[in-house]
Amino acid sequence: RFDWPHIPLPAAREALLASAELGREIAALLDTEAPVNGVTTGSIRSELKTIGMPSKVGGGGLQADEFKVTAGWGILGKEEATMPGRGKTEVRALLDTDTDAAFQQALRSAQGESVVTGAVDAPWQTADVYLNDTAYWKNIPLPVWEFTMGGYQVMKKWLSYREHRVLGRALKPEELTEVQNMARRIAALILLQPKLDANYALVIADIYPFPRVTTLLPEI
Repeated sequence: RFDWPHIPLPAAREALLASAELGREIAALLDTEAPVNGVTTGSIRSELKTIGMPSKVGGGGLQADEFKVTAGWGILGKEEATMPGRGKTEVRALLDTDTDAAFQQALRSAQGESVVTGAVDAPWQTADVYLNDTAYWKNIPLPVWEFTMGGYQVMKKWLSYREHRVLGRALKPEELTEVQNMARRIAALILLQPKLDANYALVIADIYPFPRVTTLLPEI
């Protein structure tokens, strides 16, 4: 009535169960408090393993004093409202020397396209997202970095509230890891999209026929 999306009910039990299983996968990926095997815990899926790796310019391990977010992701506006800033990202081509391309290859495969080997075509790019001049999260594929929900760019919105001048402290080690897990969850959601589209097409081809009910108003 108010133009909200309609969710079709499958007529076949098997289709309903398949839809429910997909729904469970989405719910688990969106619940940041729940670990997801293969995505945030356990043996991480190969196409997600190298996404969002905490890294240091020049190599080496990060130290606790390098966890401050000072790249300009958040700005305190009027009445201390937090506004997103430009931050610092470096968009680059995928590297053949590591597994940067694994996510894009998996996405092409999920979409029914041929999986490429070696170099990936030019349109496929990734971003290195910086906390500061020293530390960054390596290899966040552009579809993941640009993913929006509720009108907001998810990862950029999260970072805006963790800017040092806003938060008042450096990130904790678990927060550094949370960004990587966030990127992996979003990547897993994107990889589900072709399966979700196919499931929707299957469902609408055979929808449960709700009986039409006519409501009689009492005479006045």
